[in-house]
Amino acid sequence: YVAMKDLEIRGAGNLLGGEQSGHIADVGFDLYVRLVGEAVSEFRQSAGGEAPEQTLEVRIEIPIDAHLPHTYVPSDRLRLEMYKRLAEVQKAEDVTEIHAELSDRYGTAPDPVLRLLDVARLRARMRQIGLAELTLAGSMIRFASVQLPESRQVRLKRLYPKGLWRPATDTLLIPKPVRRDADLLAFVNEVIDQLLDPTAGQ
Repeated sequence: YVAMKDLEIRGAGNLLGGEQSGHIADVGFDLYVRLVGEAVSEFRQSAGGEAPEQTLEVRIEIPIDAHLPHTYVPSDRLRLEMYKRLAEVQKAEDVTEIHAELSDRYGTAPDPVLRLLDVARLRARMRQIGLAELTLAGSMIRFASVQLPESRQVRLKRLYPKGLWRPATDTLLIPKPVRRDADLLAFVNEVIDQLLDPTAGQ
């Protein structure tokens, strides 16, 4: 509860950068949840507990209106709990269960909530294929922890002529299209299908 009020007052903002502004309903909880999780894990380890199972930390920072509105989930505590659950999903089935729970408790989900669920599905997919980051880099979308075999490098040049793969840093840069929200999410998933997910189409 104290953490929630602190976030409301100061905003989650950019915890590791120069900015600390924004409202809790308009920012992502990935970094906040990760920092809290790391602190709890360190405490448990120092107290002699078992080391937690390591999962890939996934960072998603693209301009999408995806959140839980106050009008949909009025309780601050329950919203924070739901953000945390969505940040920790491991597979798409987890998101389907959360969607069913939200619909049962609060009714039909509005568009920002549906997009938040889609972001959670994307996060689960990224974990499964080992993709660590999806961020903006100027006018490009940056995918991190990317290995492209030669066949996919050829496909990259054919599908996205202005795209760039940097093997030294394992990053892929794709020009950001003029799309928003659900359309931008669809584009990102399309790139993953075409270049990054070896199981796509099977």
